[in-house]
Amino acid sequence: MVEPCALFEDIVADIDALFLFSPTGSEYEDATELEETPVVVVDTDNTVEADKFVAVPLEFDDIEDRIRFALEGATEQELVEPGDQVAAALSLFGDDRDMIARVRVRDGTHGIYDLFTDSRADPAVIRDAFDVAIELGKKGQKGKPVGALFVVGDAGNVMNKSRPLSYNPFEKSHVHVGDPIVNVMLKEFSRLDGAFVISDSGKIVSAYRYLEPSAEGVDIPKGLGARHMAAGAITRDTGAVAIVLSESDALVRAFKGGDLILELDPEEY
Repeated sequence: MVEPCALFEDIVADIDALFLFSPTGSEYEDATELEETPVVVVDTDNTVEADKFVAVPLEFDDIEDRIRFALEGATEQELVEPGDQVAAALSLFGDDRDMIARVRVRDGTHGIYDLFTDSRADPAVIRDAFDVAIELGKKGQKGKPVGALFVVGDAGNVMNKSRPLSYNPFEKSHVHVGDPIVNVMLKEFSRLDGAFVISDSGKIVSAYRYLEPSAEGVDIPKGLGARHMAAGAITRDTGAVAIVLSESDALVRAFKGGDLILELDPEEY
C-alpha cells in the first residue's frame, strides 16, 4: 500500500533550496538539520537569526505573489539562481505549516523586490499604486490603451518640483490609494495629462501635475518618451518612486533613484 508521504515525495525530491515562510525557532532548527539542502527564511524580520534570509516588508494575500516576491529577493541576493528547483513551505489556513509547493526559479528578475524594499513610502501604498497601473494596463480606459504616471512618496518635494496642469480634484480631500472607489477615480482621471502624486502613507495629494526636474543626466532606454524621462528625473531628485504605464506598448515600468528598476507586461503578471 502506498503511503501518502511516498505519493508526494517528488515535490521535495532533489530540491536546490527550502524556503520557510515565517517559521518558528524550532521549525528553523529542524530544517537546518536537512543534509545538503540550503534553508532560506522568508519573513518580515529575521527573528530566528537565519543565515539565509529574505525580508518581505508587506503582506501578500495571494500565495503566488508571496512566493514570487520571495524568489525574486533571493535571486537578487544570489541565494538561488535561475533554473533552481525550490520547495516553499507556508501556512495557508492557520499558524501550522500546511502547504508546500515546488517552484522553478525563473530566468531574470522583474525588479518587483527592489521596488518594494528600501523605499521611503509604505510598501503597501506602493503595491496599491502598482496594482492600479497593472489593472489599467490590462483593461485600458473604456477599452482603449492609456498611459499613466504615479509618483509615490516624498510628496512635499515632488509638489515643489512640479506645477499644476489643471484643477486638482484631490486638493481638499483625504482619500487614499487602495480604496476601491478611489481607484475607480484614478482610472478615470488617468486619461488626462499629468502625474498623480501620492504621499508616503497613501493619501492622494494631487492629479494633473507637470513634473519639472531637469532631465539632464537621466539615462532611460531608447524609445521611451517624456513620461518615462520625467519619472526617472523626479525619482533622482526626490525620495519618491514612480510607476509608469506606457500608452504605446502597455508595459508597466518603475523608477527609483533615477534608474529603471522594473519592466513587465501586465498581461503576464
